[in-house]
Amino acid sequence: MDVQKGVDLAFTALKSMKRVNFQAVILGTGDPKLEEAAKGLQELFPDKIKAELRFDAKLARQIYAGADMLLMPSRYEPCGLAQMIAMRYGRVPVVRAVGGLKDTVKQNETGFVFEKAHHMSLVSAVKAAMKAMTQPDKWRSIQCAGMAKDFSWEASAREYLSLYQSLVK
Repeated sequence: MDVQKGVDLAFTALKSMKRVNFQAVILGTGDPKLEEAAKGLQELFPDKIKAELRFDAKLARQIYAGADMLLMPSRYEPCGLAQMIAMRYGRVPVVRAVGGLKDTVKQNETGFVFEKAHHMSLVSAVKAAMKAMTQPDKWRSIQCAGMAKDFSWEASAREYLSLYQSLVK
């Protein structure tokens, strides 16, 4: 848990959504202040939020498999793997439009994207995603588009080769 990852934005957003029907799982370790904030959220919303303050790869995979969305409100993110893993599982990422997140998640196509590093921007994106969930065809389309994305090295190599060949011409 780190401010770079926008964890504080997520916590503030979740706190402001007290009247919205949701459940959230927080998994991770890091900045002690953010860990305390996660515990505080769980205490404030015991029926909505569960905080597991540990590194647990197996539990992470179970969360990916069982969740509907992944929140990734990073302040900066050179690449990001979590959104790609989420899409592979058919989970819909809600991400901030920075770095690799902006490159891999397309608004209303493979997920939901917000611009401003502010908790209310994240809340708006989450609410848009929740609205899409009420439209099963749209939601399934977003899930399927994410699952169909090819983030393999082979696909990247093809893109680099194509770019190189276009520059040589």
